[in-house]
Amino acid sequence: MEKIRVEDAVGTVLMHDMTQIIPGKSKGPRFRKGHIVQEEDIPILLSMGKEHIYVWDHTLGLIHEDEAAERLAKAVTGSGLSLSETKEGKINMVAEKDGLLYVSEETILALNSLEYVVLATLHNFRPVKKGEKIAGTRVVPLMVDEKIILEAERIAREYSEPILQIRPLKSHKIGIVTTGSEVYHGRIQDKFGPVLRSKAEKWGSVIIGQSFADDDISMIQGQIHEHLRQGAEMIFVTGGMSVDPDDVTPTAIRGLGAEIVTYGAPVLPGAMFLLAYFDGIPVMGLPGCVMYSRTTVFDLVATRILTGERLTRKDIAQYGHGGLCLECPECTYPHCAFGK
Repeated sequence: MEKIRVEDAVGTVLMHDMTQIIPGKSKGPRFRKGHIVQEEDIPILLSMGKEHIYVWDHTLGLIHEDEAAERLAKAVTGSGLSLSETKEGKINMVAEKDGLLYVSEETILALNSLEYVVLATLHNFRPVKKGEKIAGTRVVPLMVDEKIILEAERIAREYSEPILQIRPLKSHKIGIVTTGSEVYHGRIQDKFGPVLRSKAEKWGSVIIGQSFADDDISMIQGQIHEHLRQGAEMIFVTGGMSVDPDDVTPTAIRGLGAEIVTYGAPVLPGAMFLLAYFDGIPVMGLPGCVMYSRTTVFDLVATRILTGERLTRKDIAQYGHGGLCLECPECTYPHCAFGK
């Protein structure tokens, strides 16, 4: 860029937005980056206190911050996202639909390790709504060596999937098996079903049926098989998840021949959570906290599975960092640290 007197600026191209403040009336860009200075602009610029301005100096190998931000944004943006207007060298990525935000944390680190590159995002696996800002990018100087942007684009290409994307939650048919002699024999009213129905509906899925089983392994297994015969694509099994001798839900699920991903999760509330797959169908054993705590490990795991992701034990183990819910009087999830 080149610094010149305003009176000598006619015909040159502005390097950055220039803000005009009219006390009590307005504050905003009077001239945008890229504006070609006209004769009639001179008195306005002088009234804004600009006796000298910075204009474009076409130095070979340098690119403007706007072009750099736009190229960075295009390099990292995947499905479900749109780009905002470039303002003052910065561009934002905005969710085009509801879903979960997926980011490549390793690649974001690699990009931000490049000199002058800035890419800031929300946390991985965060539920987002259409229209929500999820990331922003820019470079630090007004002009940057194009080699830096070329390297950023190379890093982005090497990642097998888009660095930023919104994955929608797919509708599933869900069967619920509620265990426990106290509910099965009608001694207490079931409180689990309404909670799970509400969550499933919020996630765009359908409960195709709820059945009840005593604390009996074969009965629990029979109810799971019945939901599968009815076309269930996901099974929730509630209750019987502790270590008491009559809590047999984990034993029943394991006895099906299901692949147990984990029995136990480093998340509070939700430590006694179970995730298994039976013939490719996710089966979740849900501890009592899911019934009375607004947000638990169930919310973290179920939504990822609803995007089509198949979770591993490592995925569950990684929740330990950020897996402590503070159980605030008024829950603000996902606008908090839980599950991050």
